[in-house]
Amino acid sequence: MPVILITGASSGIGAALAQHYAAPGTTLILNARGLERLEAVAETCRRQGAAVETRSLDVRDREGVRAWIGDVAGRLGLDLVIANAGVNGGHPEGGLETEETAFLVLDVNLIGALNVALPAVALMAARGHGQIALISSLAAYAPLPDAPAYSGTKAALLAHGLALREKLAPKGVRMNVACPGYVKTAMGADYEGWRPLEMSAEAAARRIAKGLARDEAVVAFPGLLAAAARGAALIPESWRRLGMRGFSFRMSERQQR
Repeated sequence: MPVILITGASSGIGAALAQHYAAPGTTLILNARGLERLEAVAETCRRQGAAVETRSLDVRDREGVRAWIGDVAGRLGLDLVIANAGVNGGHPEGGLETEETAFLVLDVNLIGALNVALPAVALMAARGHGQIALISSLAAYAPLPDAPAYSGTKAALLAHGLALREKLAPKGVRMNVACPGYVKTAMGADYEGWRPLEMSAEAAARRIAKGLARDEAVVAFPGLLAAAARGAALIPESWRRLGMRGFSFRMSERQQR
């Protein structure tokens, strides 16, 4: 019986991943801060036949997260951990991102993800089995001027994950990094701007799951946008800056409230 732990599972890609993996014989360990929405996702997964546990916990709580993961691993074992919880950054009017916002994004997207991933790394390495996925973004390759902290945290997750992958492979543990492009989620809907090749959360979850099953080091998609993002680092800076102007955005009025 596979045991799969997913953070940020109350909506978006996290919820779609939970529902994708939900099946008889699978145990899902789902986390999010909002328990009401999380329980709704959990109930959907239970109807699909999965056994589900939920936990409302802020991934910034390092000791709490470590204790939670240790408890789950001790009782059930862990086969797959997906560090998905994250937040956007930026400025409500498209201005310079504030220091407060930048550090919030850093704490959740990077430190929070590692609070989840690193205890799992230690437990799985000791056991000699398991898989860990970090949810990054194509912004790791092509940083968004309107979301510098978001882009920076996603780039750090990509580098950290790929470095750990080399160390963990001989120990029987797989490390993967998912780098999706634009995905239709509640969080994404709060930002107004061009979103080329945007896909549903369900389609993104299927692509991530397929990449994890194949043990792809980086699950980057959609293909055309991923190729453009990766190529951005190879072109002259003046061209890159010109191209990135098309990806500017601002928060919607709903997000500002």
